[in-house]
Amino acid sequence: MTADSSPTAKLERALAGRFPAEDNIQPDLARINDLLDLLGSPQRSYQSIHVTGTNGKSSTTRMIDSLMRSFGVRTGCYTSPHLQSVTERICVDGEPISAQTLGAAYDELAPYIDLVDSRHDSPVSFFELLTGLAFAVFADVPVDVAVVEVGLGGAWDATNVLAAPVAVIMPIALDHERYLGATIAEIAGEKAGIVHPGASLIMAGQPAAAADVLLRRAVEVEAQVAREGIEFGVHTREVALGGQLLTLQGLGGLYDDIVLPLHGAHQASNAACALAAVEAFFGVGADRQLDIESVRAGFAEVESPGRLEVVRRGPTILLDAAHNPAGAAALAAAVTESFTFDRLIGLVAVHADKDARGILEQLVEVLDHVVVTTSASPRALPARALEEIAIEVFGSERVSLSMSLPLAIEAAVERADSGELGGGGVLITGSVVTVGEARTLLRSR
Repeated sequence: MTADSSPTAKLERALAGRFPAEDNIQPDLARINDLLDLLGSPQRSYQSIHVTGTNGKSSTTRMIDSLMRSFGVRTGCYTSPHLQSVTERICVDGEPISAQTLGAAYDELAPYIDLVDSRHDSPVSFFELLTGLAFAVFADVPVDVAVVEVGLGGAWDATNVLAAPVAVIMPIALDHERYLGATIAEIAGEKAGIVHPGASLIMAGQPAAAADVLLRRAVEVEAQVAREGIEFGVHTREVALGGQLLTLQGLGGLYDDIVLPLHGAHQASNAACALAAVEAFFGVGADRQLDIESVRAGFAEVESPGRLEVVRRGPTILLDAAHNPAGAAALAAAVTESFTFDRLIGLVAVHADKDARGILEQLVEVLDHVVVTTSASPRALPARALEEIAIEVFGSERVSLSMSLPLAIEAAVERADSGELGGGGVLITGSVVTVGEARTLLRSR
């Protein structure tokens, strides 16, 4: 079989033809509902936990998935976007499905997708197609529980056909304003749409404007609410080798000696939300706790690729997919807390629709120098435009320009290695696409 005829290549060609629909997003569930109805509503054959928010969605989704598996539950996990391969988005029992499985699932769905296309003014989009594939695969396996990350927003996101009994809303900040609204309250209103009647809402710490909207939604649909910092949260945390040691306040009491192999206070907060979500799913309350050894085991196995991930030593190279100012602020705090570099060189490439200045301003205190470049994404901000912004934030002496990511990596590594005593590091960030491309390049070397 040639590379071009592989199941993955075939699917990626089919998906690529549906990207234009993403540029003109239709805020409704008509096509995904139609597709799933034709498939016999596979999403109704298992329970689900639904996760949205602006930052922390993917990491929290993976934590919930790992915790559920530690209790012997067979899980399906759906996250987005992917770093290197589309198969990363759909996992069963902690492992990405094979290209062959995904290709076979697409072959089965293709006639139904064509039928749905013929019924609607807009064709099934890239994300709708992948969501249908994920839900169908989970039903075929079958899984006991699907842990599902929202793609964009909540109310009209394709994943919101689930009506999940547990909805998790991570911190809300300004992002995707074109689609979700220009204010925190408007964005919160979209994300609140995943909270369905009678559900349990696990609410991360929120800006006041977002919290007000989310709590009103909970009252409207008679959802039970658990709030970070009130009903659950991080009790204590300390930096440990390769991550951190936590004591979490759960809905059922304290869970101590939890080793989380991820860096930063934001990941500890994500862990508290994940634990509360699993407790809510199992009906845990003040009268009983989850088994502590299973909780410890679940957190110990958590991985979150591209989230302050160390991919190389000598010099240390870190990857982080922060792509908005709030994410960059969390990244800066985590780097400061968990790493000690004589000098840290940033490599940054962002999308044109993102707040590049806001991202750079959050990193100006932790980066000694920044190499700006561009990614292969059609949405990427041109390198020279990013250079102009970076010079305004960092000053011209602290900014270098490289017109391609491979050359930018070489330039950043050279600068990190330039000291007499070593101790330099490289931080690659700005978008998921940037991190995914860098991860592929660095691992191939």
